[in-house]
Amino acid sequence: MRLSEQEVEAFFEDGFIVRPEFFDQEAVARMRAAFERLRQMAAGLRETCEHRGSLFVLAPPADASGSPRIDRIVWCGAAEPTLSELGQDPRLLRPVAQLLGSQHMTQLINQAHFKLPGDGLEFPWHQDSIHRRCGESCWTDVNGRGSYVQTVVAVDAMTLDNGPLQFIPGSGRLGHLGLPEGELPLDRLDPRTAVSVTLPPGGMAFFGPYVFHRSLPNESTVARRVFINGFASPGANRRVYPGCGEGRPVVAA
Repeated sequence: MRLSEQEVEAFFEDGFIVRPEFFDQEAVARMRAAFERLRQMAAGLRETCEHRGSLFVLAPPADASGSPRIDRIVWCGAAEPTLSELGQDPRLLRPVAQLLGSQHMTQLINQAHFKLPGDGLEFPWHQDSIHRRCGESCWTDVNGRGSYVQTVVAVDAMTLDNGPLQFIPGSGRLGHLGLPEGELPLDRLDPRTAVSVTLPPGGMAFFGPYVFHRSLPNESTVARRVFINGFASPGANRRVYPGCGEGRPVVAA
């Protein structure tokens, strides 16, 4: 699972890399079963709340008889230990260690994202450095290259129709701009250069904290669920995250 020199170079040049084949189908089946159990838990909740150590971020149902929309489940591995285990799988940690330049890292993100047909969920253009609190006292770019790697595993096929990720290649080289979500520096970036990422189940995308990206709404008839894990260089983060995700130390074998 080691990355090639060309992949590492592309990560820092473009801001992201994609591995269409990463986790095997046995691991994908475990993710799907865990996601279904989480969906059933969410169906019994009515609003955003912490439940079994995970933060269920929910939107109100369309009507009184419906289930709430699941925007995301933060530190999902607390409520579903299978996802805690897979979130620190050695296959995942080894390439992240290459990109961080350290075998030791702090895991900040362990999330389940659900995009179901017609739920309207989308995430506008943004840099993840906003969420890491870059520029504030609780974050330091200790390695000078972002000090953070986000990973996204496709639990279902990610297609052009069901809410794919989009990246603007090279935008991460601008560094942290501190713009509100949904804003792009149009004098410096052209959104027409955006690349849509498609992935089979088990495929993976790695990206840095400064690259501009978004995900579109699911306009298909099938689900697009993704499993997200994020890792920081040691000493970079001082923010306490919700759920049980206050930052666990992990080591790449």
